Formats: sequence, C-alpha cells, structure tokens
Amino acid sequence: MALEEKHALVEELAVKHGQRLRRFLRSRVRNAADIPDVIQEVFLRLLRVPNHETIRVPEAYIFTIAHHVAQQHTLQSAAHAGSVELGEVLPELRSASDIDPALEVSAQQCLAELNRALHEMPPDVRKSSPAERAQWARSESESYRDSLKAAEEAATKK
Repeated sequence: MALEEKHALVEELAVKHGQRLRRFLRSRVRNAADIPDVIQEVFLRLLRVPNHETIRVPEAYIFTIAHHVAQQHTLQSAAHAGSVELGEVLPELRSASDIDPALEVSAQQCLAELNRALHEMPPDVRKSSPAERAQWARSESESYRDSLKAAEEAATKK
C-alpha cells in the first residue's frame, strides 16, 4: 500500500471514528487535555502497520490500539506524578499573580500552622490518606473541645 493510500485510509478512519474514539478515551484518560495526544498516537501507530489490508475490522483495531495507548499513558502519568511540597509550589504561585501582602502573610501563617499540625500527627496518621487524616483531625478536635468544656465546667464550680 502506497504512503498516500495509508494516509487516506487513516484520514478516513479518523473522520469516521474520531468522535467515538474521543468519547472512548474520555473515560480512560484522566486529563482531558491529553486526549488529542493519545488520539494522535493511536493514528501514528496505525500508520506504522505494514499491511493495512490484513486489518479485517479497522474500527476494532483502532479501539484496541486506543485501549493500549491509554493504558500506557496512564502508567506514564502515574510514574511522573508524585507528591509536591507546598514550599516548592508557593514561589510559582506568587510569581503568577500580584498578591496582597496581608494575604501573603496570612497564607504563610496558614502554611506554617498546617506544617506544624502535620508534624504533630503520629507517623501512621501522616502516612495515611487525606480522608483518614481529616477523620483523625475531627476526632482530635472533638476531644479537645470536650476537654475544654470539662475545664470550663470545673472552673465554674469553684
């Protein structure tokens, strides 16, 4: 098959199945902005097939390729994703916009308080998920309120 014929076939398949492919990938690719890149990779892989005549059901073949590309994309995204230190992100955020100095001081105080609270948590809680940490914080807050209430009651009895 000549290169022009390959390009014509891929273009025809892109026009015919592009919308369905986009919907298919929407549920498999976390970041919607990456979908055009994944689609491009699908059709590039299709262009690399030496004999297009051997493809019996082009639609099924495209969706099989798309499934594999989406899986690879997810694995690569997960490998590059990691935790980000708040201190590393703040300078970028500061440079992105002009910040009111009072708000900046308040944000720094909140960050310091958050870091202090995180370091006061037991190690097993620090390693837990955010939802588990929030539950721990709620229970700690409730016990703190209870102890304050008991102290106030004891003070009023004197």
